[in-house]
Amino acid sequence: MSGTRCQALYPFSGERHRQGLRFAAGELITVLQVPDGGWWEGQKEDGLRGWFPASYVQLLEQKPRKATPQPGEDTLNGHLPPGWQSYMSPQGRRYYVNTFTNETTWERPSSVPGTPKSPVAQKSSAVNGYYISGSPGHQLDSGHMSLRKPSGDPQINCVTFPHPDIMPEQQLLKPSEWSYCDYFWADKKDSQGNNTVSGFEILLQKQLKGKQMQKEMAEFVRERIKIEEEYAKNLSKLSQNSLAAQEEGTLGEAWAQLKKSLADEAEVHLKFSSKLQSEVEKPLLNFRENFKKDMKKCDHHIADLRKHLASRYTAVEKARKALTERQKDLEMKTQQLEVKLSNKTEEEIKKARRKSTQAGDDLMRCVDLYNQAQSKWFEEMVTTTLELERLEVERVEMIRQHLCQYTQLRHETDMFNQSTVELVDQLLRKVDPAKDRELWVKEHKTGDIRPVDMEI
Repeated sequence: MSGTRCQALYPFSGERHRQGLRFAAGELITVLQVPDGGWWEGQKEDGLRGWFPASYVQLLEQKPRKATPQPGEDTLNGHLPPGWQSYMSPQGRRYYVNTFTNETTWERPSSVPGTPKSPVAQKSSAVNGYYISGSPGHQLDSGHMSLRKPSGDPQINCVTFPHPDIMPEQQLLKPSEWSYCDYFWADKKDSQGNNTVSGFEILLQKQLKGKQMQKEMAEFVRERIKIEEEYAKNLSKLSQNSLAAQEEGTLGEAWAQLKKSLADEAEVHLKFSSKLQSEVEKPLLNFRENFKKDMKKCDHHIADLRKHLASRYTAVEKARKALTERQKDLEMKTQQLEVKLSNKTEEEIKKARRKSTQAGDDLMRCVDLYNQAQSKWFEEMVTTTLELERLEVERVEMIRQHLCQYTQLRHETDMFNQSTVELVDQLLRKVDPAKDRELWVKEHKTGDIRPVDMEI
């Protein structure tokens, strides 16, 4: 894939890699290397080269397939403001994503600042396999039904989209990417096949596991700090031990420096443990708390929308059932009219037809409300899952960065420890018993007179 051009979806400071490539959202980058690990090497148009996370860019060569334009819809995807991309929803409706802010909208954003967004053409809505055409005020009776139901009546969640078997092939929301917003719509049964869990809840649990892992990582580092503190305490205690304190000469100097090096080493390990606490453990826990708040906000937001959508669906089913009953009543009275003609029967038919029409209006109104709720739910699901993707990348990068800080501190500790024994090595190389003897003799001699034989 070398030589492929891509565009930045998000800004990158370049600080997470020693040779990081700094860029802003929307900048064009030529890919130079694509090794495993999620980091690519690229070159900007100004000639600067460096490494960046692959998840921060979108390849320009792989573009989504264009759906057949609806009446009144722009045929070109060009002339969008910077950062906006056009995609197709699973319902076959075009929508727009701002890659800078993760904002989604059904309306085409204008390229001219201050100009209202242009309306997107409406098309027939789909409600769990039923295709509805016409306006909410359209009159429905036995002769004006505009509901058609495909065979099978498959339902997903009772609140999402028709089964793919009866729909055209659905376009991915983020083509060529394994994005969460493409794969977590339907419910999933548990291993026993009894209860079901919503797709978004499965995604949320993954994020919450990441939050728990972060807490356990911080606890792991805390235990490492305790070990380091205990080790430093023992080194300091040993350095003050008086054993072999009477050794003299150059060997005594080396021995004294060795004991002092233990005290210096203890100080190094105390500083290491302190930095671990302030630069690794605390950031992990602080980020976890903010991450927890974001997860809770996302959970409540989507849960409320889903609950609202389910209630709208229940209203649609209730209105559909009422319409069926009104139509049966109208059909029965029509049959009675054929058997016995009377003014009373004709009046009952008119009344039944009015009720059938009213039931049809109620159904269309409920369907319209359901479609509005589903559009809102769909839009917020896309936006929220994109936010979860961003948070996941941020969490993993943050942990990686602080674990790199741990290894850096560990290397520095080894270097400082090495420096504490350098003086010991130097003094050991200078140990010289002959020199020590000369100095001792000069200090303690009692004279140069030697014993001589006595003469008589």
